[in-house]
Amino acid sequence: MTPTTCVARADSVSRGSAAFHRGDYARALRELSPPAERGNAKALGLLGFMYEHGFGVPQAYDAAADLYGRGALQGDPFAQAMLGLMYDKGHGVPNNLVLAYKWLNLAAARTGGRQRDVYLRFRDAVASKLSSNEIAAGQQFALRWVPGRPVPELHPKNR
Repeated sequence: MTPTTCVARADSVSRGSAAFHRGDYARALRELSPPAERGNAKALGLLGFMYEHGFGVPQAYDAAADLYGRGALQGDPFAQAMLGLMYDKGHGVPNNLVLAYKWLNLAAARTGGRQRDVYLRFRDAVASKLSSNEIAAGQQFALRWVPGRPVPELHPKNR
């Protein structure tokens, strides 16, 4: 990959993100889709959010969970947090509070500032529904997670 290619990808994600935040979802979709197809974690997370909420695309929890999962595997905190919330709600994936805790814990660990505080509040809300053994299991899953390595719960047959 050449430096120009990297800049072009980053520019497309930046333009797509800006369009998303302006509410121009058609442009966001056009700008974010190519880098998402190439595996850009930020683009995957934003597209996942668009599909989860039906912003400029039909609402589709399965598609959102897939996009979040692909971004989460790369270590994107937003995608990890949103995937955790999908597991908490059972949207596009089976309801699984231990996995919700895992992904929210990872998201909080991989970011800082106000975003970290938000993810910690989400994680703690999920933890309030878990036993101490379930929390320990979620922590172990998070500790064993390695960026880029597939995890069984994200495999389509396990959904």
